[in-house]
Amino acid sequence: MTSQYAGRRVTVAGLGVSGVPAARALRGLGALVTVVNGSDGERQRAEAAELEALGITVRLGDGATLPEGTELVVTTPGWKPTSPLFEAAAQAGVPVVGDVEVAWRLRAEQDRPAAPWLAVTGTNGKTTTVRMLAAILEAAGLRTAAVGNIGVSLFDVILGETEYDVLAVELSSYQLHWAPSLRAHSATVLNLAPDHLDWHGSMEAYAADKGRVYEGNQVACVYNVADPATEELVRAADVAEGCRAIGFTLGTPGPSQLGLVDDILVDRAFVADRQRQAQELAEVSDLASPAPHNIANALAAAALARAYGVPPAAVRDGLRAFRPEAHRIEHVATVDGVDFVDDSKATNTHAAQASLAAYEPVVWIAGGLAKGATFDELVSASASRLRGAVLIGADRALIRDALARHAPQVPVVDLDRTDTGAMSAAVQAAVGLAEPGDTVLLAPACASMDMFTNYNKRGEAFADAVRALAPGRAAHE
Repeated sequence: MTSQYAGRRVTVAGLGVSGVPAARALRGLGALVTVVNGSDGERQRAEAAELEALGITVRLGDGATLPEGTELVVTTPGWKPTSPLFEAAAQAGVPVVGDVEVAWRLRAEQDRPAAPWLAVTGTNGKTTTVRMLAAILEAAGLRTAAVGNIGVSLFDVILGETEYDVLAVELSSYQLHWAPSLRAHSATVLNLAPDHLDWHGSMEAYAADKGRVYEGNQVACVYNVADPATEELVRAADVAEGCRAIGFTLGTPGPSQLGLVDDILVDRAFVADRQRQAQELAEVSDLASPAPHNIANALAAAALARAYGVPPAAVRDGLRAFRPEAHRIEHVATVDGVDFVDDSKATNTHAAQASLAAYEPVVWIAGGLAKGATFDELVSASASRLRGAVLIGADRALIRDALARHAPQVPVVDLDRTDTGAMSAAVQAAVGLAEPGDTVLLAPACASMDMFTNYNKRGEAFADAVRALAPGRAAHE
């Protein structure tokens, strides 16, 4: 079957993790592809050379110009809706869609049944939940993959030779903004907190883009009972006839909810008698971490799997098999009775608050690039748990001031340095504040790029500093 993109002049906005696979896929389908990219560095030139070898035109440092003759613009997540390229496209009557939208449309072109999508979005916890979901689906014997914003290209999966039963798909607010025809089997918005507002323009616009994941859902819209805004998004969505609203909660679940009863994850949604029955799915001890937000992620993953018809035993087996990725509530070592935990992935206040809620008492290592965030709510909610705080990074003063206002009793070490040895100094300072039984927690509540290439490098620096403390006395997980 000839692709709908064959012979069309398509402009792909951006290179990188999303743009390169999109350009390759479209060229493979017969499109006449031009890639425009605002930056022109060594990495971009290397990517451009690979694409040009495939017959793709690449224009670096020219992201604001719409190539003549463009019939469709396919954008990647880094491009804001207000970009001049999109304004030019609108004036020329050229449609703009995202790479996820293109991937969704391509499902209909394949000569095999299209695998339904179980979609996950939210401010925090997306990757963990998607990987939990994939582990559960695999435990049920289903052919599946965790794809999307998790770093695995949807194009590789949809256009590849492997046939899948169902896909666990992580979607960002950026991707959802440009995916108007996406219709998932079932989906969840895990939580909502201010993030990426510079891209979306307002919290309302950000929430609306997240809520697009519910549009046209077939079986279940899974929401967070503790976050009423997620339920409001379900109420606003236009879904298929018979699609149900399913809540997850860390409390005792009501009908059509999944929740906790005496450290047991239970289902009162996908049972014969929701008023009087509850199905045991797993125990908290089956999870890699008993942190509250980790339990919530597990319940959301379980709800999506149950919506797809997965049996209870597979939920338990999948959650037992799942192991979180590095730098997400990762126990590094125990030294002299003090636990050291790496949650470098906590790059915003919402994630850091969830991380701090899992431990007590805590010596908190925080700071970096605030991205416009404020810290009063975070510090106020976490003050009673803090033994002390060690602050690093460019915007540490914002956290220091919030601590002074809401936790004046907490001792603070303010490290005025951003060199490569700063993390080692931070760990040493935390050791000076900690007592046996405490947890030293790296949960920065900030982005890493002021000091590190990414949050992974920040977490690795923390782990290296911890392991250098006293190798002979450290008990590693």
